Amino acid sequence: MTSETDRLAAERYVVLTTFRRDGRAVPTPIWVAGRDGELVLWSARDTGKVKRIRNSGRVEVQACDVRGQKTHGAKVSGQARLLDATETELARRAIARKYGIVGRVTMFFSKLRGPEDRTVGIAISVDG
Repeated sequence: MTSETDRLAAERYVVLTTFRRDGRAVPTPIWVAGRDGELVLWSARDTGKVKRIRNSGRVEVQACDVRGQKTHGAKVSGQARLLDATETELARRAIARKYGIVGRVTMFFSKLRGPEDRTVGIAISVDG
């Protein structure tokens, strides 16, 4: 039987829902890869989702289309945490590996835009 983490890691896109302090949900379609039993992704440090994860790691994840508007499969709740520099690099590699040439090109241009600490990795442990 495949775990929820494996199922979501196999999807091309997922919608990550983070929560504001007042409880309002904020969905964001993202790339995600599986690594060591968790879902990993990366984002610029100054984004809203990173701020919301710092405040509360509570998240929901569901498979979706490229725009995040059409979802499919079960919605899964989980806990997100920000990664250190070493773990962030491992998350970048996992994403580049999963998404092939498009992932590698995206990572290359991300590095050109600024220092590596401009971005941060995020790991999600799904419930159940």
